[in-house]
Amino acid sequence: MTEVATFHDLKGASVFITGGGSGIGASLTEGFLQQGANVAFVQQSSADEFVQEMQSKYASSILFMPCDITDITRLQSCIDQTVDVHGPIDVLVNNAGNDRRHKLESTSVDEWDQAINVNLRPHFFTAQAVAKNMAEQGGGSIINLSSVSYLMGNAGYPAYVASKAGITGLTRALARELGSDNIRVNALLPGWVMTPRQIELWVTPKSLEEQLHRQCLKEQIQPEDIIDSTLFLASKASRMITGQAIVVDGGVVVTG
Repeated sequence: MTEVATFHDLKGASVFITGGGSGIGASLTEGFLQQGANVAFVQQSSADEFVQEMQSKYASSILFMPCDITDITRLQSCIDQTVDVHGPIDVLVNNAGNDRRHKLESTSVDEWDQAINVNLRPHFFTAQAVAKNMAEQGGGSIINLSSVSYLMGNAGYPAYVASKAGITGLTRALARELGSDNIRVNALLPGWVMTPRQIELWVTPKSLEEQLHRQCLKEQIQPEDIIDSTLFLASKASRMITGQAIVVDGGVVVTG
């Protein structure tokens, strides 16, 4: 990974990331480790190889806990385990999600519920789990990864788009609710990031050409491009920024 911006106050911080062993999440995990933070992360699939690679490169502690994030009891117990190992969580990054394609006419109630249970519900219950300790230690930062898909009104995965819009609403509500405890809550909205999953399932020469045409910046967005923005929101460098939805998409959508 290339060098990222340095935020000295993140050294020694306790960071918890959902889906932190693959795609954008893996880049975020490495970005925080590069800062000297201690990182704990969960995901359903195995991440042992990734953990070994990170341990060989960085001195900071990394803790991987297998977890289906739709199991809220297990998810919150992983947060408790993180506190036991790394101390109270300073930074929570709700990254995990699933953009499985589906159609309005064929989506069942169970499939709808599953999409919400993966893409929105964990963001609320992880925040619930960390808020008390963050307040007791004088504050913290919660970063919720949403998506520009709902700002663009994308078709082809309506439950996913709805959940990503919900993340922004939840972010603003939690920012208001937790601000008196000096807990900042922001949403980060990536554009089309070229993760291995996206390349394998959705990227074609035509779709990539169309995407680059929409972007002001004519380069593919890589997982590493999300790191600096996340580190900024985690750091005290953004201490008066909360309740915001920050877009990292190469200039496709316009906010403000």
